[in-house]
Amino acid sequence: MTTETVPGEREGAARSEPDPRRWWALAAVATAQLMIGIDMTIMNIALPSLQRSLHLSDPGRQWVITVYALGYGGLLLLGGRLSDLIGRRRALLIGLTGFALASALGGAAPGPALLLTARAAQGVFGALLTPSVLATMAAAFPAPAERGRAFGIYGTVMGSSSGLGVVLGGVLTDYLDWRWCMFVNVPIAAAAGAGVLYAVRPVPRTPGVKIDVVGALLATAGLMGLVLGFARAEPDGWGAATTVVPLAAGVALLAAFAWTQTRVAGPLLPPRVVLDRRRGGSYLAVLGLAVGMFAALFFLTFYLQNVLGYSPVRAGVAFLPLTAGLMIGVRGVSRLLVRAPVRALLVPGLLVIAAGLALLGTVRVDSGYWTHVLPVFLLVGLGTGWVLVTANSTVTLGAGPDTAVAGAGVMTSQQIGASLGTALLSTVAGTAAAHYLRDHPGGAARAAVHGFDVASLGAAGALCLVAAVVFLVTGRAAAARPS
Repeated sequence: MTTETVPGEREGAARSEPDPRRWWALAAVATAQLMIGIDMTIMNIALPSLQRSLHLSDPGRQWVITVYALGYGGLLLLGGRLSDLIGRRRALLIGLTGFALASALGGAAPGPALLLTARAAQGVFGALLTPSVLATMAAAFPAPAERGRAFGIYGTVMGSSSGLGVVLGGVLTDYLDWRWCMFVNVPIAAAAGAGVLYAVRPVPRTPGVKIDVVGALLATAGLMGLVLGFARAEPDGWGAATTVVPLAAGVALLAAFAWTQTRVAGPLLPPRVVLDRRRGGSYLAVLGLAVGMFAALFFLTFYLQNVLGYSPVRAGVAFLPLTAGLMIGVRGVSRLLVRAPVRALLVPGLLVIAAGLALLGTVRVDSGYWTHVLPVFLLVGLGTGWVLVTANSTVTLGAGPDTAVAGAGVMTSQQIGASLGTALLSTVAGTAAAHYLRDHPGGAARAAVHGFDVASLGAAGALCLVAAVVFLVTGRAAAARPS
């Protein structure tokens, strides 16, 4: 197998020996991505305290989460191209510095306006950081055996970050203050930045890279429209103008983006990236994974605290089996990356998550943690680790000059899936709960659990459908091994 180098990022094409600092580089970029992943959930636990401290209204409270998702999800593709333009090492350092400064600003914010500005800036710098993380890993680990181990470690970090964010958010909010949920990023970013300076070598910029301005505007606006529409669906309803208009605009803008990408010389997202059947199947699998995983995390957060009466810290600790499942899944799939076809890895992972959601659909008000909740965490974690490692390795393999933007597509799919899953399944759960309460007045807790059950079973069915489509997309013609 010949080693492929990314044009413009030739750390030494003539050097046959691997970079001795490559594992340190992995530690640095994995730490950077851990910080990004933690921030997707850490503020959820802190929201009640934050709302009281800054006197936020209930509608305003949601924007603390939404504005971060808008900046991050909307700019990932552009961040991938900027990484090529300025060089991945420089992009890593700018992203880490900007994220740390935005976090410090948000932690010190005296009012909602500055906090929301800081959260938006976190999303923007995170969108520059993530594609550079994946491009760095793809270049540092081209050999199949080490690639599996490296992406396994990365998959564990990325998959467990959501559960860790819940734990950390509970501990910091209970024992310190909600502001430390922002301040904690500063030392993490400093440690990651020191690792990047030491282990990630400077490389030349990719020659001839130009930013597709029209494509960047269309993609950014379109993705932001989808994220915003999904975010407003749960509080405002699917028929509200605040939901329908952003969703319709997002779909129209993304359709225009897809059309322009076939007609410009240097497209932001070359069609060859998505039309490759293994990459296309991987993006679809990650979108389905995100729908199921984030719905499970969302429902179980409320179930543990509102139904079983767990404190924020205890609820966070209860999420730890999710990480255990992830580690088991990552360890298993890392050994199979060089041997098994892509669809033989993606499809079972999705079905395992579906099994976890189906089990979640049987939970009752008096269900025990050890018999019902813990197995759900283990199954969802197992499937998530299995799919994430396979997808990240597959989409960046042999992508050449498209490595950064191909990697950005994974996180874009995850962000859209998370927004869609939370909005759609929350609506399903709320509707089912309302119907149950109408027939059984006074049973608020049972109604809420009934809503969780209906939505979870629906999500399980949806993931089975996604698994079938992924199997067909990554068919025999695309069933070659991912390395």
